[in-house]
Amino acid sequence: MQRVWLVIFVICATPFYVYADVVITPIDYSQGGEALRGWLAYDNSTSAARPGIVVFPEWWGLNGYAKHRAEQLAKLGYVAFAADIYGKGIVTQDASQAQQLSGRFYNDIDLLRARAAAGLEQLKDDPRVDPKRVAAIGYCFGGTTALELARSGADLIGVVSFHGGLKTADPDDAKNIKGKILVCTGGDDAFVPPAQVNAFEDEMRQAGVDWQIIVYGGAHHAFTNPDADKFGIPNIKYDPEADHRSWTAMEAFFDEIFGQ
Repeated sequence: MQRVWLVIFVICATPFYVYADVVITPIDYSQGGEALRGWLAYDNSTSAARPGIVVFPEWWGLNGYAKHRAEQLAKLGYVAFAADIYGKGIVTQDASQAQQLSGRFYNDIDLLRARAAAGLEQLKDDPRVDPKRVAAIGYCFGGTTALELARSGADLIGVVSFHGGLKTADPDDAKNIKGKILVCTGGDDAFVPPAQVNAFEDEMRQAGVDWQIIVYGGAHHAFTNPDADKFGIPNIKYDPEADHRSWTAMEAFFDEIFGQ
């Protein structure tokens, strides 16, 4: 008997990826006239509205690491949106370029907050998201971004900063924070020294924010990123125990704020 093989090729202008029941798809949007591309991750096995998490990347830009974290969150039952801060396709592995790219936003907090808010709105507009149950997380530069979004008065139930900078241009803006705050920081992070942590505590305390800080002994900056060591930058080092502990702390925090 002659066998006939039928091969069907499907060409999509916008690619997406499916892992088990988790779908990861790019979302094009804009802010201030600049084109942006984020990545939405969700469990496709249910159509029920669920909490949403916006994920802000490290100073390298929206690379595979932030997308992976969004995928992990989708596997936990959330809709996650890895937001773009720098612009569509702008990523780097060069520290000097990353410093230049992030510096534009560190020096213009209003722009940083606007760019973060654009990502948040993309998440909330998705029909799978309960817009009243939304949180933000971020790593390094992204941790700072998440905190600045909260300081802007965004409607966030909670924020988690992983080894993010804690300084801000105007500590009085903390009075605008509407949700709870969890900061996970390294005890040996020279970029976020104890004085900065103490100042952040005072900022939160003065504003009456519901906050908590977990300090991981011996952990350096970027302790959650398994690729941190390859950059050869002093004070940047992966710490698997701190990575696991901080993710577990985040899960417990989300259980609390979302009532799951």
